Amino acid sequence: MNILITDDEPLARDRLRRLIDELDEGNVIGEACNGKEALQQCQHLQPDIVLLDIRMPEMDGIEAALHLANLERPPAVIFTTAFDAHALAAFEAHAVDYLLKPIRKARLLEALQKAQQLNRAQLQSLQQAEEPPAMRTHISARVRETIQLIPIEEVLYFRADHKYVTVCHLHGEVLIEEPLKSLEQEFASLTLRIHRNTLICQQHLSGLTKDDNGHPQILLRHCDEALTISRRHLSEIKNLLKQLSQQP
Repeated sequence: MNILITDDEPLARDRLRRLIDELDEGNVIGEACNGKEALQQCQHLQPDIVLLDIRMPEMDGIEAALHLANLERPPAVIFTTAFDAHALAAFEAHAVDYLLKPIRKARLLEALQKAQQLNRAQLQSLQQAEEPPAMRTHISARVRETIQLIPIEEVLYFRADHKYVTVCHLHGEVLIEEPLKSLEQEFASLTLRIHRNTLICQQHLSGLTKDDNGHPQILLRHCDEALTISRRHLSEIKNLLKQLSQQP
């Protein structure tokens, strides 16, 4: 088994590498110091198993596992964690394997031998076990045979069309298969619904205009397209623009 070790602490990575070498259960083919780097390494190295720390800067292990699940051949994920025994019960209830730090050799061997691929339902259950659920820092989309990460601060809007959602961002567009409603719930503090099929990111809101027929439209910075607003959302948009204009 080819294994990728992901932890923001160099000493923790060194300890895992030594234990794996002693067990002779796999081959460590790389290391990463956060979830974003782990995703990049997985696309390049294609490991069978990822040992994934949960608490890391830039992108934590939970979000990284969600993005890894979008890979065409996702690796099995084993979380490493310093959670106490009460929190660990949530991992066991959702059939997600974990290693409690400091990691024991026998426990590592057991986890490696029974490592199984996490599915999206398991990851969502694991997210719900955290208080509060973490909001992703990136949107991931499969583009050909790779995963493209879009920082959430670069997203201009989400637009639903049948089973897909178009993510328009500062550098182009991608398609994802996530319900618009779940995106709205996860990013409630950052987005605003302007139409039954469209969410905008509030930070890019610029102003209002009208089309040739007098229907209201919204303008976003860095976006050449004027977006249609349903009348039921118009007053909320006006109030937000008024608040923004009053900010120093």
